[in-house]
Amino acid sequence: MEAILYLGVMLVVICLWFMVLKRPIYEAVLISFIALILITNTWSSVPAYIEKGLKTSLIYSMIAFVAMSQLLTKTKIIDNCVMIILSIFGRVPGGAGYVSVVASGFMGALSGSGPGNVMATGTITIPAMKKSGFPAELAANIESASSYLGNMIPPSANIVAAIGAYAVATGIEIATGTFWIVCWGCSLWFILSRFLQVFTFCKIYKVKAMNKEDVPSFKKTLKEGWTGLLLPVIILLPFILDSILNATFFTERLGATGAKNFSSSLLIFVAGIATIFGILVSKERKQMGPVNIVKTLAKGVKGLAPTVATCIFGYMIGALFSDLNVAASLNGIITSLNLGKVGMCLILPLIACVIGMIIPGSSSVVMFGPLFIALLSSVGVSPLLAAAMLPCIFGVMCGITPPFALGMYAGMSIAQSDFSKTFKNN
Repeated sequence: MEAILYLGVMLVVICLWFMVLKRPIYEAVLISFIALILITNTWSSVPAYIEKGLKTSLIYSMIAFVAMSQLLTKTKIIDNCVMIILSIFGRVPGGAGYVSVVASGFMGALSGSGPGNVMATGTITIPAMKKSGFPAELAANIESASSYLGNMIPPSANIVAAIGAYAVATGIEIATGTFWIVCWGCSLWFILSRFLQVFTFCKIYKVKAMNKEDVPSFKKTLKEGWTGLLLPVIILLPFILDSILNATFFTERLGATGAKNFSSSLLIFVAGIATIFGILVSKERKQMGPVNIVKTLAKGVKGLAPTVATCIFGYMIGALFSDLNVAASLNGIITSLNLGKVGMCLILPLIACVIGMIIPGSSSVVMFGPLFIALLSSVGVSPLLAAAMLPCIFGVMCGITPPFALGMYAGMSIAQSDFSKTFKNN
C-alpha cells in the first residue's frame, strides 16, 4: 500500500499548491518531489534524480518543436493552411466545425500548446461556427477539444514523452519513425471520432453551411498558400523513411548505434528544417531576420520554461518512483482486482481523466506512462499500442477537464460563452 501513499501524497500536494494556493504547476510538481524525498528519506539520491531529469534528450526535442511552432506562427504559414481548409469544408453544413477539427489538430501537433492553439485558430473558427448556427458554448468546446487533438498527433511533445515511457516500461528503444506511425493510426481514429461528434451536433442544432461570402475562394487560397501544404511532408517524410529503412539501409551504413542515434536526432533537426522552409516561403520572410527571430524566441521563453521545468521535475519523480518500485506495487494492486482487458481499458482512462484535472498531459505521461503501459500489458494489450494511447488519454483530456481545463477557458474567452453552459456541454 506504500505505492498508493506515495501517489496520494503527490496528488494532494499538487492539488493544494496549484489549486488552493494558485501557484504555477511546475512549482507544485517540484514541491511534491521534495515532499516525497522527505517521506522516503532518499536525499542521497537527489543528485542522481536531477541528472536523470536533465539528461533526458526528449526535453531538448520538446524545446526544438516549441521553437519551431513560435516561428511558424510568426510567418503566417499556418494561417494560409487554415484558409485552404476553410475553403474546402466551409460550403457543407457545419463546415466551420470540421475546419476546426482539421486545422486545430494540425496546428496543435506543431505547437504542442493547446491554449495557444485555441487562441491562434479559434479566432477564425469560433466566429465562423457561431455565424453558422453553433451555440457559443458548443463552438468553444469543439475548438478546445480539436486543438488538444494535437497533443496526440506527432510531433507533439506528448508523443516525445510517450516514447520515453515506452523505453522505461519495456527496456526497448524503438525507432522514432515506427512509433510515430502507430501514433498516426491512433490519431486518425480519434479525428474520425471528432468528425462524427461534430456531425451529430450539427443535426441536433440544425447547423447550416457558412454564408457564401464568408467562404474564401479555394483557387485563390491555394494559389497564395500552397507552399504551406508542403510543411506536413517535410516534417513527416523523414520519420516514415526512418521507420521503413532503419533496420536495413541506415543500420548497414551507420551501424546499429549510428542508426539508433540518427533516429533520435530526427526529433531535433526536422524541426530546424521545417522552420527554415517556413521562413523561406513566407511572405513575411523580410521581417524574419536574425534579430527578429531572436526576439520571437525570447518572447516565447516565458511560456516555454514552465513546460520544460514541469517535465524535468516529472522525470525526477519518475526516477524516484522507479527506485521505490511504485509501478510494480500498483501493478500488483490493480492486477489483483482481476479487471481483465475490457475493465482495464475502461478504468485507466477514467484515472487519467482525474489526473488530467490537475496535471498537464506531458507531465502525466512522464510520471504515470510506464505504469499504465505495464498494467495494460499485463492483460494482453500490446505495449506499443498502450504507449501510443498515452497522449490520447493524458495529453488530450488534461486541457478539457476542469479545473485545469485551459483549452476550455481559452475557447470561452473567444466565444464569450456562459461558464455553466460551456462546462455542461464540455
